[in-house]
Amino acid sequence: MSLWSSLPHIPYPPSREGYWSPVTSTLNWCEEDYYATIYSAEIVNTLTNLLFMALGIKGFLSCRRNGHDSIFQVAYCGYLLVGTGSFLFHSTLKYPMQLVDELSMIYTTCLMCYASFSYSRSTGIRIFLGIFLASLAIFITLYYHYLQDPLFHQNAYGILTAIVLIRSMYTMEVTLRPRWRHSTEEDRLVREKQGLPVPTKEHQHYENVRDMKTLKTMWFMVIYGLSVFLGGFAIWGLDNVFCSKIRGWRREVGLPWGILLEGHGWWHVMTGIGAYLYLVWGIWLRHCLNERQEEYHLWWPHFWNFPEILRTSTLGKSENGAAKKSN
Repeated sequence: MSLWSSLPHIPYPPSREGYWSPVTSTLNWCEEDYYATIYSAEIVNTLTNLLFMALGIKGFLSCRRNGHDSIFQVAYCGYLLVGTGSFLFHSTLKYPMQLVDELSMIYTTCLMCYASFSYSRSTGIRIFLGIFLASLAIFITLYYHYLQDPLFHQNAYGILTAIVLIRSMYTMEVTLRPRWRHSTEEDRLVREKQGLPVPTKEHQHYENVRDMKTLKTMWFMVIYGLSVFLGGFAIWGLDNVFCSKIRGWRREVGLPWGILLEGHGWWHVMTGIGAYLYLVWGIWLRHCLNERQEEYHLWWPHFWNFPEILRTSTLGKSENGAAKKSN
């Protein structure tokens, strides 16, 4: 740390009481309280939620503009609620705000679970699934409030997230990979011999190439998003385990460099990006399930951009507009 400590810096102010004192939450993270301002208990953990909030608004407006399924508009509202709840929680360290932060994560994941499992199901199954997930969310809420054990919340959230991811990966494979959806040349010939309607060889080849290209990009998005998400989780875990040592490093390097050592802040940024990528992937996958691949495109020029699913006409207009502007 000697190199960092030699850089120009401002010494860390001491932790103190703040406007929202006393702390009533069952959790208090490694960032020291009220050192920057009396109005925010954990300033870095608070401000990093602005990315969550901005991406939630961006995603919601994109759904409205491009005509994506309404379930994803609701999901982005849930995503925005997670960021807003976390902003309020880390600003105040009050127990009610902690519940808004943590339970909104459960509710949004239950919503995505419904979106993943209810597609193309009968009305009866959809109603049953909705009642089951609503009951599960209520149970988790009441039991967590009774236990007040963060590990219960973290385990519940982790299990729900894993279920949604695995289901979505399965759906992606059976929808797009030719051999799983029986779209190989051998399958075409078998159907032809049986007198069933078949596409032309050229059209089938076109669809297979298109879908394999889509599948490859989707897998990159999944692996990239999951790596970012799990990377944020790992950093947060290290922040919890080595908190006292990290606090010492932060005080040694001072401000603003110590901000880079706020592990929970990195958790917000990285899980926010990972969750946003999942929602974009979910939207794209839904259009593939609806056989509307030709109507929509993924806009993602570089991996550091935040991708969107755009209508083909919208994409064409934006590209033409950009071309006109450059001229």
